[in-house]
Amino acid sequence: MKNFYIVFFIGGQFIYGQVGVNTDNPQQALHLAGSTGTLRIESLNHSNNSYNGGDIDNDGDLTNNTFPLYVDENGDFTLELKTLINSEDIDAFDDTSLPNSTVYLASTNNIGKDSTVIKTYTIKVNRPSIIEIKYNISFDVYKNGFKATLNDQFARRITNYITLTPQGSPVNNSTRHFGASSQAYSSGSLESVKGIFYNGATTYITIPSSGYWDISFWGLVSSNKRAMSGSAPTVSLETYVEFATGNDFLFFRKY
Repeated sequence: MKNFYIVFFIGGQFIYGQVGVNTDNPQQALHLAGSTGTLRIESLNHSNNSYNGGDIDNDGDLTNNTFPLYVDENGDFTLELKTLINSEDIDAFDDTSLPNSTVYLASTNNIGKDSTVIKTYTIKVNRPSIIEIKYNISFDVYKNGFKATLNDQFARRITNYITLTPQGSPVNNSTRHFGASSQAYSSGSLESVKGIFYNGATTYITIPSSGYWDISFWGLVSSNKRAMSGSAPTVSLETYVEFATGNDFLFFRKY
């Protein structure tokens, strides 16, 4: 392999030409020709870069230990994939500052479910992208807003999920659900111990085009009960759920 350094100094200015390796006719500023042409950047190797895991399986074969290479906004190569959001030890959803973090499913609800948007994040992408999202959302379950204990032995389902919509577009339950996670809750005693439960999931959402997008986190409560006679309409089991009552986690990464 040949190395070429082409720098001309004329009249106090540098003039840079195209550089070719294994070719006399470079087609770009740097052109590595030949079917076996490779490029090595030692600042990205295991010894110099903490994001390069090296021979992680200790089998002596480095060809099966590869790591993604990214380009940042300056055009610099990097192994570090930065996150959009990483709550780490910070509570991602603070129920004291969320206006819509509760769902009350009334006994007169003949649909059998009710939901709310807990929180919405707006992100901007410059091209079609994939967003990786990990979340843990906490919740408490009661019979009503007075926080009475459930004791009817019937199960309720508490679900969290995510929707993606263009910024400002209407959001409803017909929008596609991503990262859905559910828990069932039932109790047959007024002495049941109350506590915080969690839903959690990891999902990958495809964003089809550039622009601003709303990523909304939902809480859904559902439970149906049919009258024993079979003649009365289906009604709901009274349920009151408070979301984000514990220490919640959120992680966003854009690809």
